[in-house]
Amino acid sequence: MESKVYNQKGKEVGMVSLPEEIFGLEWNADLVHQVVVGMQANARTPVAHTKDRSDVRGGGKKPWRQKGTGRARHGSNRSPIWKGGGVTFGPRKEKIYAQKINKKMRAKALYTALSQKVKDNEVLFVDALTFSKPKASDAKDVLTALASIKSYDTLKTKKKNNAFIAIPKKDISTKKSFQNFGNVAVGDVRSLNPVDILTYKYLVITSPEKAVEVLSKKLSTANKATVSVKKVAPKKVAPKKVVAKKAPAKTTTKKKTNLKPKS
Repeated sequence: MESKVYNQKGKEVGMVSLPEEIFGLEWNADLVHQVVVGMQANARTPVAHTKDRSDVRGGGKKPWRQKGTGRARHGSNRSPIWKGGGVTFGPRKEKIYAQKINKKMRAKALYTALSQKVKDNEVLFVDALTFSKPKASDAKDVLTALASIKSYDTLKTKKKNNAFIAIPKKDISTKKSFQNFGNVAVGDVRSLNPVDILTYKYLVITSPEKAVEVLSKKLSTANKATVSVKKVAPKKVAPKKVVAKKAPAKTTTKKKTNLKPKS
């Protein structure tokens, strides 16, 4: 499968061949959902934290005696039923939300999201983005030029989660040029993930040949992640030696002799 390549002025400059195993997969909603939820959980840092009755200050003295007052018995005024007391079953920052994501699952979810973006005509391939120095006006001109391409007219007007620009390597000029645009994000191709792809409407990939090469390496590394299990031969156990039991020795009883002297 092939796709058109444009320059930063919005003019077509060539074609790029896209491998089917990366950009031609069928949509798998269950897989993508599982990976996206797992990645969001791994990025979560618990902030909400409540104090239970052991963390709240005070409560050392018994409010009143156990019997004879006619009131309910209490041992501490920092009990959850008291004002200013601890919180029962409140959120705690010690909770861990991390989830395990297999390498093959992560790679396939990425390729599935890319394939769906290509089918929806929301992936734009640009040969290169070059900026002599970080300048927001130049970045705005690039977005205006790319918005002139058919099916990408909202690339400039969409106010939220407009486009994610994937560059082959770290480029400070490109990143700072788009820094003031709240609806555009810039990141490396090697760090591309399903969350970024599905969050933004358009995906702009620069240097398509290098990007495809980097993405194909994710598939090879995922295939190498298989664990080989070696079969261990059972240990030979030597047969136990049968030892014949010895017959118990015969004990002879001695006759008692009368040691009394004869009268």
